[in-house]
Amino acid sequence: MAIKQLALVAFVALTLGACEEDRYRGSARHTIPIPNATYALMSEKGMSKDQPIIIRSFKKESELEVWKRRADGQYALLKTYPMCRWSGQLGPKVREGDRMAPEGFYAIGPQQMNPNSSYYVSFNMGYPNAYDRSYGRTGAHLMVHGACSSAGCYSMTDDQIGEIYALVREAQNAGQRAVQMQAYPFRMTAQNLAKHRLDPNIAFWKNLKEGSDYFEVTKDEPAISVAGGRYVFNGGQAPAAVAEKRREDEVQVAALVAKGTPAIKLIYEDGDQHASFKRALASNGADALNRSASWASRDVGISREDALASGPRVVVLDNAGKAKATVRAASADNDAILAAVAAAPVEEPAATQLAKVAPGNAQQAPVLASASSTPVAPAAPAEDKPFLQRALSFMPTFGGTADQSVATASAPVVSVVPAAPTATSAPLPPRRATGLRTSSLDQTTAAYASQPAQR
Repeated sequence: MAIKQLALVAFVALTLGACEEDRYRGSARHTIPIPNATYALMSEKGMSKDQPIIIRSFKKESELEVWKRRADGQYALLKTYPMCRWSGQLGPKVREGDRMAPEGFYAIGPQQMNPNSSYYVSFNMGYPNAYDRSYGRTGAHLMVHGACSSAGCYSMTDDQIGEIYALVREAQNAGQRAVQMQAYPFRMTAQNLAKHRLDPNIAFWKNLKEGSDYFEVTKDEPAISVAGGRYVFNGGQAPAAVAEKRREDEVQVAALVAKGTPAIKLIYEDGDQHASFKRALASNGADALNRSASWASRDVGISREDALASGPRVVVLDNAGKAKATVRAASADNDAILAAVAAAPVEEPAATQLAKVAPGNAQQAPVLASASSTPVAPAAPAEDKPFLQRALSFMPTFGGTADQSVATASAPVVSVVPAAPTATSAPLPPRRATGLRTSSLDQTTAAYASQPAQR
């Protein structure tokens, strides 16, 4: 009797295991359920699975957000997911093969959902959209998927993408025709805008901020159109509260610049991932992270894991947008970037250098009289001007063309080593020639697509 009971228990266990396998790996992946914990969270926040959602992604912070509409009609943040991998640099995707993940406003319809992806499940962002096409940009099959590996996509863990996929599917099944995805280079804070004020993409990013401002103030989905090479939100009509936020942010940016916030450009070896995954990668290696994050995806490994061993290079720019120093930051975190900039070697004016060499105190250079011998009045000190006027005097004209050469600047690279090294900045073990599951995403898309048109 005992043997029969053991056999029955074993049979039930095998049956349940097979059901779980079919549920998540097999042909029934399109029915992946929303986790019970997420249902509970929705209930706490006054949401239901049928209400519309909005997705927001941020490269620099390596985070993806899902917002859901509540019963009162306003959107509220449901969950923030740490991003396992994105590739390329900050800035929009321009052409096929540039490894850039798109930035902009995209619409995800039911036809863009792919439950048969090689990377567990995925959905197509819809790149190129009308804005991208207006600039002749090329590329296709830009996805949000699993596998922790990217060649231009936003890559989540398999567990994360399963949950996000289910949230999108349920909203679409309830009538949401297209889920809006707002893809940003970074969170549109005054601090980020001040630091990136001379980046060649600043005019584009300020255009994206208009849509971000509308959403953050109204907690409603902005209506998107394209005209004159720009995104237009709600027909160009901004509520007074949105316009006020924009003015307040501009004043705050000007104040940060006046206080000495450096102008920088970030250069990644090849994209980044959230700090939580970088710690796991440094502690346990790429093979362990790949097994835990990509358990249901095709085995492609962590893409270019050697590029994740350190933070981005920080190019410090002068007022003309020219590179004057390049340093290595421990991470893309704001504090790490500012620490790296503080340690950057900056060339001093010749007069200051001479003052250091000559004995005694430096004397002010004499003022030459003009031909008419009219005395020249000294310039009024900056402190005599109103604060806002002084602050704005530091600001460049946004949208101007900055020097594109900073990406290949020849300024010396200085590695900044924190006083107390953390796991995020620890060097990774060298890549093994065999036995390590490394990425194959650098090859053609068709080689890894379960369907010709999608990943």
